[in-house]
This record gives sequence, C-alpha cells and structure tokens, in this order.
Amino acid sequence: MAVAVKECLELQLLEVEMLLSMFPKKGEINLDEDAVPSVRRYLRNTDGALPPQLEYSIAIDVGEAKVKVELQVLLPHMYPQVAPEIFARSNALHRQQQLQLNTGLTSHISSLDSGELCIYEAVQWVKDNSLPYLENGLICSESASEEAIVKETLHRMWIYSHHIYRQELRKKIFDCAKKLNLTGFCLTGKPGVICVEGLQENCEEFWRVIRYPNWKHISCKHVENIETEGNVDNHRLFHAFEDLQFQAHGDYGLRNDYHMDLGQFLEFLKQHQSGHIFQILFGVEGKLSDK
Repeated sequence: MAVAVKECLELQLLEVEMLLSMFPKKGEINLDEDAVPSVRRYLRNTDGALPPQLEYSIAIDVGEAKVKVELQVLLPHMYPQVAPEIFARSNALHRQQQLQLNTGLTSHISSLDSGELCIYEAVQWVKDNSLPYLENGLICSESASEEAIVKETLHRMWIYSHHIYRQELRKKIFDCAKKLNLTGFCLTGKPGVICVEGLQENCEEFWRVIRYPNWKHISCKHVENIETEGNVDNHRLFHAFEDLQFQAHGDYGLRNDYHMDLGQFLEFLKQHQSGHIFQILFGVEGKLSDK
C-alpha cells in the first residue's frame, strides 16, 4: 500500500510542476506554499504520516472577454488510481449554469482512461466548453435586471461536529467564510457548532469546502431560508463571523476532551433569536439555570 501511495504522490508532483510551468503568472495557480514540500518530505521518509492531500485552484481565462473560471482541485492520496475531486466555479455563472457546467465536466473526466493524470484535461475542457454556459448566464442576468422587483434568499445553515480543535481546520473555516461573505460563528471545542448565513450558493460552497476531504463526524442539522425583496443583509442574525469559545466544564487544563459550557451557548443563541436551535442540535430542550 505504501509503495502504491508513493508512486501516486510522485505522479501528482510531476503533474503540479507541469501545471506551474504552463500557468507561471502570479494568481493563475493558488497552491499552499507548504503543500508540495510536505509531499516531498513524505517521499523522502515514507515511514511517517501521510502528508495533507494536495489542494489547489487554477484560474482559467475563457473566451475573448477573458472571463475567469476557477477550477478547484483536491487530489486523494491514491490519485490518479482514483478520481480527483474537481469543481468549476465563476462569478459570471448562476447556480444552475454552474451545476450544468460541472455535470459536463464530471462526465468528461469519467470518460477518460482510468489511472491517468487528468487535471490538464479538465483545464482544457473548461476552456473549450464554458463559453455557452457563460453566455446563458449573461442573458439571465440581463433579464433579471429588467425585473421591477428582484427577490433574494438569505440562507442559514446550522452545522454540528463532534469536536473542533485543530488550528488548520479552524483557519480553513474562517478563511472560507470570509471569502464567501458569510456571517455566523464557529464554536470551538467539544461539541463543535458552526452557523453560516448569506447567499445560498455561498453557504453551499462553504459546506462543500469544509467537509472535504475527510471530516467524518460532521452534519448539517438545520437549514433556514428567508426570502426578501430587499437586501439580504438586513435579515442576518450575525454581523460578522465570530470565533466563539466558552469556558469548559471541569478542570481539564489543555486536554482535548473538554466539553463546552452549553448553558453559555444557549444564552448566546437566545441573544441572537435562535434559542430553538439548541434542541435541533442536541436533541434536548435548552434551559437556563436560575441566577
């Protein structure tokens, strides 16, 4: 197994180096600066723990107008023996056009020979096939702008995890929420709770990003939709994305098995008109102790 993983990671590095040579301009490929070095360190000593999965994005210019389509890539350790996770997104696409584009992209990648490197194939397919979706998106945007009343929906997701501790995971959560203009909070500890609110496509993108590659003990417990004819920001319960931490029960020091004070959490929820969520998250009715 270790030999198979080693061979796959070597092929992944070769492909990344090829892509970097093809997209040399700053901002064309967004790759964490320690991603490639961590893989190389593992290849020098395969007795250690596996490195983080390679994850990067490629900014692709489409058409004469050079509209940007971003191809997001996540490589399982056994890629190319198993399929990569790839997703194309663009601010110029509505959700339906983006879904159709990705359905076509997935179908094309599935038709290729298994076991072969395919990220460049995905890039080329996006270049050659995105324009019709982008043109349809432009037509839809022009039609929508002519309507007298434009309705928008505020989407709110309540996400539960057994625990949230790791700094790199928390960084990913906060970076993603900021990038997608989402408000809400992340409750660190055990249990872990995340709330995000904003445009529906942004909330769904957040959910897609944070739960991969292998966050097992996480689930979206509840979703709220509020349709409005005005600005969705007027219906947000939170004004920023907060780092929520409460004092733990008991004298546990720095151990990673402490439980958050759920009484304080319930009080926080009630302050934000969300006390009913406590029962949805934990299966029991929340009650504040008498003071």
